[in-house]
Amino acid sequence: MLKAAVIGASGYTGAELAGLIQAHPHLSLAGLYVSESSQDAHKPFSSLYPRWRGVIEQPILPLDDEALSRIHTEADIVLLATTHEVSHDLAAGFLEKGLPVFDLSGAFRVPGEGFYEKFYGFSHQYGDWLGKAAYGLAEWNQEAIKAAQLIAVPGCYPTASLTALKPLQAAGFIADNTKPIISAVSGVTGAGRKASLATSFCEVSFKPYGVLSHRHQPEISHHLDNGVVFQPHLGNFARGILATIYVELKEGVTDEQISNAYHQAYDGQKIVRITDQWPEINDVAGTPFCDLHWAREGNLLIVVSAIDNLLKGAASQAIQCINIHQGFSPVAGLVQE
Repeated sequence: MLKAAVIGASGYTGAELAGLIQAHPHLSLAGLYVSESSQDAHKPFSSLYPRWRGVIEQPILPLDDEALSRIHTEADIVLLATTHEVSHDLAAGFLEKGLPVFDLSGAFRVPGEGFYEKFYGFSHQYGDWLGKAAYGLAEWNQEAIKAAQLIAVPGCYPTASLTALKPLQAAGFIADNTKPIISAVSGVTGAGRKASLATSFCEVSFKPYGVLSHRHQPEISHHLDNGVVFQPHLGNFARGILATIYVELKEGVTDEQISNAYHQAYDGQKIVRITDQWPEINDVAGTPFCDLHWAREGNLLIVVSAIDNLLKGAASQAIQCINIHQGFSPVAGLVQE
């Protein structure tokens, strides 16, 4: 069994990781950790997440020097479900000890001078590791994921968007000098577990945020190799993302070509499902799947993509990356084979 340490285990994504690792046929939990200052330190994991009562009874430990030493000597892999700045500061230490790191923050997703100062508010100090990181879009970057020591698991919005758009881009179907328009809505768990008036169900209705300034826009554009217009919204539901994407096609692209592009990309992948109806949040919430459906009128193509933001948008995609990296079945621990 491969021993996996989870840092940031008290958050929603960290908790999903713990559950997936516990149930995985080839993985076991090497430890659950939070920052030394966290109010969740020393609490039993199941006291925070009772659905794992009797299954995961380990305490959540503070990430002090003793814990770091224990991870260095006992863990086989490290998962960082931490903020961007914390992942940035922690990752190099584990990497230098030879540990593979699967980072679920944005700290190593996009190489480029000035990117982190502009979109994340800090100066990146580990340019070498940033350049070596594999982008963990599991269905598309398997060879890079296998070879890399550092895997940057994509954001939830980019996962939903890129899964829908990359087959079209790879086939050359997106009209030249155009930007696909992505209108996406996320449940409130995307904002994290920390209490906030802005994400209280008594306050949330349905609203746009990050207008023309959201950091996932350049992430999507970079990894699509095509500019996009991206507008996220906060919805009044707990989990899931629904992205409606508008694409201008090149002249002459047929329905058969579009269908073939999607099926060639995803048939046999098991996680991405090409459906015969418009996806809904309820179709994917609590699952590792991404559902896609499309329709076109003339040269306008509309694609809808639905995922669970905490699973395919974070934790289960990290497990896919671990599976690929370690040579397991890509869907081990996620779907019945």
